[in-house]
Amino acid sequence: MEEQVPHRPIQSRRTMIWVLLAAAVVLALIAQGILSRRAAHGELERDVERYSVQTVEVIAPIRMKGTQDLVLAGDIRAFSDAPIFARTSGYLRRWTVDIGEKVKKGQLLAEIDAPEINDQLRQARADEQTARANYLLAKTTSERWVQMQKNNSVSRQETDEKNGDMLAKQAALNAAQANVSRLEQLVSFQKIYAPFDGVVTARNTDVGQLIDAGSGAAGRELFHIQDATTLRVFVDVPQSYARLVHVGLPAELVLTEQGDRKFEGVTVRTAGAVDPVARTMRVEVDVKNPVGELLAGAYAQVRFKLTSENPGLMLPGNALLFRPEGVRAATVDANGRVKLLPIVLGTDYGTRVSIVSGLTGDERVILNPPDSIIDGTEVRIAKSAQGGKAS
Repeated sequence: MEEQVPHRPIQSRRTMIWVLLAAAVVLALIAQGILSRRAAHGELERDVERYSVQTVEVIAPIRMKGTQDLVLAGDIRAFSDAPIFARTSGYLRRWTVDIGEKVKKGQLLAEIDAPEINDQLRQARADEQTARANYLLAKTTSERWVQMQKNNSVSRQETDEKNGDMLAKQAALNAAQANVSRLEQLVSFQKIYAPFDGVVTARNTDVGQLIDAGSGAAGRELFHIQDATTLRVFVDVPQSYARLVHVGLPAELVLTEQGDRKFEGVTVRTAGAVDPVARTMRVEVDVKNPVGELLAGAYAQVRFKLTSENPGLMLPGNALLFRPEGVRAATVDANGRVKLLPIVLGTDYGTRVSIVSGLTGDERVILNPPDSIIDGTEVRIAKSAQGGKAS
């Protein structure tokens, strides 16, 4: 019979190998868990460190152009504009012009019938003749008494009385002449003439209507005349631009109903002072209107091209901090820390505001800064915002 070889040691070795392999797998899994935990912890620490420093977006202030357009509302008025009133009372005899008609200086507009003024003038002329006759008689008498006084035929007292009577008669003559002149002027006012070349824009009377003299409560405007060959356009310029608008500055007049057409004008007068209520300065721009394309009384936009030797800076509205102590701009210095700079605001353009002072133009200004931001806070600048410009 053959001798049998024992198998128990071989099976023991195989079992040991499997045990060792299982232990190695377990150790590998444990090591992997530990390493992944450490990596996650390190990533967490890096995230904490990264997010503990606030990331901000910065911009550079925009430097305004040396020239800029200023568009303001304008009130168009005729160069000469006059309501016509009567200087004498009566009934309107006739009128010679109506609305829309062109008139020349000195042209007859209407006639007033005032017979009582004519009667008063005739009476005044008669009184003047009487006063003249009395004066001439008194003058002759005075001259005779002067001659007789030289011969001692009359006393000095009597001579002085005659001379005084002559002077009184002369004063009465002067008064009568003045009254005649006044009534002659009233008679001349019965005819109403145009004071300048222009267009009749209103007629408020008709034949037979009772006319009262003067322009007060009793008087009534008969005609209205405008000379619109040159137009005055009045513009109220804000205080911040008042020093940039001067006499001789060109301007463009734009009317929305005429599309893109522009009318050239020039600044001829400035008030030289700012209204204490509106904080604006009144400016007059003259525009030539030889064929009447523009109408007096209309609304228009006036564009000025302003030039500044020292153009300022602008920031968007979301870069400003409004604090109790004043307006601030949050900037980032070279060390990556916040520095709040006091600034003075200028004109508000809607999405942007001009900066009068407080910035040099080289700062990095934080966009949308939180209200809690303070000086010295460490921040990180977003890469996409490096060297960004305000939009």
